[in-house]
Amino acid sequence: MTPLSDSAATGRIEGSVASLRWFTFALFFIFGGITSLNDVIIPKLKELFTLTHASAMLVQTAFFLAYALFSLPAAAIVRRAGYLRTAAIGLATMTAGCLLFIPASSTATFGLFLVALFVLGAGITIVQVVANPLISLLGAPQTAHSRLTFAQAFNSLGTTIFPRVGSVLILGGLASVSAATLSGPALDAYRAEASRAIVHTYLGLAVALIVIAAVVWTQRNRLREVQDRTGNILHAFGLLARPRFALGALGIFLYVGAEVSIGSLIVTYLMEPSVWHVGDVEAGNHVFYYWGGALVGRFLGAGLLRVVSPGKLLAAMASGVILLILVSANTTGGVSGWALLAIGLFNSIMFPTIFSLASEGLGPRAAEGSGVIATAIVGGAVVPWLTGRLADATNLHFALLLPALCYAVIAGYGLYARRPVREA
Repeated sequence: MTPLSDSAATGRIEGSVASLRWFTFALFFIFGGITSLNDVIIPKLKELFTLTHASAMLVQTAFFLAYALFSLPAAAIVRRAGYLRTAAIGLATMTAGCLLFIPASSTATFGLFLVALFVLGAGITIVQVVANPLISLLGAPQTAHSRLTFAQAFNSLGTTIFPRVGSVLILGGLASVSAATLSGPALDAYRAEASRAIVHTYLGLAVALIVIAAVVWTQRNRLREVQDRTGNILHAFGLLARPRFALGALGIFLYVGAEVSIGSLIVTYLMEPSVWHVGDVEAGNHVFYYWGGALVGRFLGAGLLRVVSPGKLLAAMASGVILLILVSANTTGGVSGWALLAIGLFNSIMFPTIFSLASEGLGPRAAEGSGVIATAIVGGAVVPWLTGRLADATNLHFALLLPALCYAVIAGYGLYARRPVREA
């Protein structure tokens, strides 16, 4: 997944920018990778706490709820404190979220894991609010699109690498005994022991984040910014009166929700007897192909967008996903599994394309619009939970129809917004 957000700040940045660009690329890599670890931690927690599909999806609900609550406040922080100070605050918040996995593990309480993930999500939201407008400002305006596309490739690189490593570190520690066969003290002891693999992974991340936050803080005065602090940040929601923008925000809500739903179900789906009937580690290793497809598709899509209408390409890609979902849901074995994994390739251009289509014509209010779109990423908290509820009531194959409906709306938006608009 490549969610964009904004700080509602405008500014001129002077000084050396080359190293700051690479720093921003690193931010994309970090928050993309950590976000994708949710796809690995879900089957682990589902097994440890014998959860239903809907309950397991609360992992994504807790994580993505942060976007609804922290996107606009983070933008306000940037307006007051500047980009690098806010980045350091976000990294420190991410560190706190990682450290909260310690008490969650020691008490073997699912609710505390959700709290840790919520705090981690809050930190990532703040970092994203910094990263996207910052990369746009670090260079000439006419090359901002190529810089942002390149930065998104680093996001995809993180979502490709982290699940592969996390699968070994987190899922690889699962014991042969099942939590469903235990009760009482034996169950508590098993949960505490087995959840240590999660703690060790996030402790390693915490150490890395502390170092990065310290480096960023030492550079906090490096940028000379002129911030626009006029107006109320909540005024941005007035943009929802524009149909093209409002439908675009809805598209972001549905896209992130559908993408996260599918990514969260991949491991459990591939383990199904009717699909691949493999172990959790092998299934977890294949999440690599879902996010890796998005990485490859981003580079291919960047070229296609130069010769094909963005709206038409968006509609075509969304239609392709619907076809893959229908194939996966109505087949078994290798075809079913690979059809689901191939969705990542088609997802690649969707977020930035929906974002750019919704932002067309906003002119000087484009920054405000970006903040609202960041809030719409909360779809990752809602749609996965609803998909989990549907899976509990029916089965995983049938539950895929809900993400398919989301992509149908996205395809319709692509056709609706296929013609460019003039600046208002």
